[in-house]
Amino acid sequence: MPLTPYHFGPGVAIKAALPSQFSLSIYCYAQVITDLESGYHLLHADFPVHRFFHTYLGAALVGGFCAATGRPLFQWALRQLQRALVVEIEASRNWMVISWPCALFCALIGTLSHVFLDSLMHSDMTPFAPWSEANPMLHLVSVPALENLCLALGIVGGVICLTLKRF
Repeated sequence: MPLTPYHFGPGVAIKAALPSQFSLSIYCYAQVITDLESGYHLLHADFPVHRFFHTYLGAALVGGFCAATGRPLFQWALRQLQRALVVEIEASRNWMVISWPCALFCALIGTLSHVFLDSLMHSDMTPFAPWSEANPMLHLVSVPALENLCLALGIVGGVICLTLKRF
């Protein structure tokens, strides 16, 4: 299923562990942009649905795109939020800035982890293309176990973020 919320779970856990160094918004943006490819092919009944963007090479390129477009987009959104909340600039500086290195890191974590997670469950994945058509990760973990792990990471990370106010 494209745009699965299960992909967001690991990102929430990373946000809990690295609150000021990780942009959950850019991570989630990268997840969604990656899955536009499979969504398009599903809508057109065009198989395989996981193609170039679902390879590590394609994911790296999509990650660069997501950093370049996501940072200005989310910086703008944060400024609007800041204005709406009438938050003083000095008091909010740390959580209102997404640096370029952070944007690239979060976007790449988003796209590359997307390929990894999908490689565990989708038989049409060729994550190492164009160098190899093999998918050695397919079925290393059952789909229910993978979904439960992602869900658990999201819940635990979310509880930590809410408890420690790390969002």
